[in-house]
Amino acid sequence: MPKVLSQIAKNTVIVIAGASGDLAKKFLYPALFTLYRRGFLPQPVKIVGYARSKIEHEKFIEQVTANIKNPGDDPNFVAELESYKGILSYVAGSYDDGAAFDELNRYLENIESSYQSPERNRIFYLALPSTVFVEVSRNFKEHVYSTAGSNRLIVEKPIGSDLESALEMVQGIAEFWSEEETFRIDHYLGKEIVKNLLPLRFANSIISGFWDSDRVSNVQITLNESFGTEGRGGYFDSAGIIRDVIQNHLCQVLSVLTMERPVTLAPADIVDEKVKLLRAIPPVKNEDVLLGQYIGYLDDPEVPEDSKTATYAANVLWINNPRWEGVPFILKAGKALNEDNVEIRMQFKNSTKGLYDGVARSELIMRLEPGEAIFLKLNIKTPGFDSGVTTTELKLNYKETFPDAFIPDAYEVLLRDVLKGDHSSFVRDDELEAAWKVFTPILHWTDGKDGVTRPVPTQYAFGSRGPEGLDDFLAKYGVKA
Repeated sequence: MPKVLSQIAKNTVIVIAGASGDLAKKFLYPALFTLYRRGFLPQPVKIVGYARSKIEHEKFIEQVTANIKNPGDDPNFVAELESYKGILSYVAGSYDDGAAFDELNRYLENIESSYQSPERNRIFYLALPSTVFVEVSRNFKEHVYSTAGSNRLIVEKPIGSDLESALEMVQGIAEFWSEEETFRIDHYLGKEIVKNLLPLRFANSIISGFWDSDRVSNVQITLNESFGTEGRGGYFDSAGIIRDVIQNHLCQVLSVLTMERPVTLAPADIVDEKVKLLRAIPPVKNEDVLLGQYIGYLDDPEVPEDSKTATYAANVLWINNPRWEGVPFILKAGKALNEDNVEIRMQFKNSTKGLYDGVARSELIMRLEPGEAIFLKLNIKTPGFDSGVTTTELKLNYKETFPDAFIPDAYEVLLRDVLKGDHSSFVRDDELEAAWKVFTPILHWTDGKDGVTRPVPTQYAFGSRGPEGLDDFLAKYGVKA
């Protein structure tokens, strides 16, 4: 059980391994810039990129700041960006050579030699292929670990490809890094709507009253993308949509949505409840899965011409506890669909028969993307002389309701949490294990492991809602259009 860490407030070097990759350039460096300009990074702080590629300093700075966009309404932006560039640097080196990490350590020591106090804090981010996680974490511990301050290791997904490989990776890293030092990141846990689930549920007694199987018919957690694999065909074909986003992102959202009330808001108490919830979910059954593959996926040069990898999946999960028994939770995600949309849709049971038969079901919809919003769909009397019923919605649109509020990006939230030592929005080792137990059997089936015949996904048109039969599949679990 990780203990509560203290906040890192000064004398810090952040090392990003894999600094030349897309994750670092598109998300991490822009997120760190936001924290820097808002005063959330320790002082003094340096950010050191580390990767195998040899890149000139100016070229590197250009690459990692290219995705930082000028909002156009801040006169200080240009000066702040130039100041930020001043804390960035880059070191090229191997991932498997201890001598290269010794050289990195000497570079960090030179930076730290200017500190006015002996404290030396180092944060290491593994923005790398998971195949080198254990090796690089070992080299960081053996060659670059600070003996005069805090050390924290941030591990990106994917952590394994099934239960066995995930446990092997967790145990491999744990040989060198303690659980309290390790932060396994799933950026969906940093999204504003997901962060709002606990206050929404437990700070409003009215909501607690209908958050169970007595009132809820079904829940859909959806991640729709309008684009295809777009250059990620090789990686995606080895992963598939379930492993890519459902087993991690959507499963994490589910755990926060459905967990019991924690004793306190301490990180350990929150994660304890998530783990209990995940352990109450039996493995997904084959018959509770719908698979699809968009037409054109096989045209990707990195995808085998006979690939049976699903680019769309709907998985039904069941929670065996008193609150949720009998409620289907449908986690569905796909590429090349008709919209970009990430949402939680809680559909309530039909109203009692006899007065307003045939009216639409009430729904609570929490939209993560695009644009954070919460909707409550209700039936009311049709305005005017008519005595019929019409459906309307109570709507909370964040940008409209809080026009002056800054809503941080998920990586901005989580990187700040690392500095604070807050594990509540990170994945603990036993939590990771519980999540993989839910999905590993279905992944082995879709992979065709141990000679099992792989299921053939249903073809669907690029830009459609998904595979044919989707509506029938949803209706089987009580979803009412």
